[in-house]
Amino acid sequence: VVRGALAWACWKTYLGRPETNQVRNMTMSILGNGLFKAGHLEDALSVYESRLSLVRRNGKSEVAILVAQSNISSTYEVLGRYDEAVLIKRDVYFGRLRLGGEEHEETLRAANNYASSLKDLSRFE
Repeated sequence: VVRGALAWACWKTYLGRPETNQVRNMTMSILGNGLFKAGHLEDALSVYESRLSLVRRNGKSEVAILVAQSNISSTYEVLGRYDEAVLIKRDVYFGRLRLGGEEHEETLRAANNYASSLKDLSRFE
């Protein structure tokens, strides 16, 4: 409860800043993470989707886009939306592979997340 309240307070403090403001963008992540950890998953999903839209609109790095997509896929998974989660995890994996190569730590983490989701869905092809 406290984490969620602090996240909302943080967001309200920086909401009036321009969309391109780095602190404002960071507070969106803090808000989404706070809502997620407090169990307000639908609200967290809404914030994560808004953050992804903002990141794309402002031409942020592909890494920022992949982080935003990872947050959405994790939320989908907890909400039981497994088919949607695995599609995003696939995109994150291939994005990480393209950016960092096969041996990069983030690529390996994304590969593990994608493979785990495929296993959970019994997709072994």
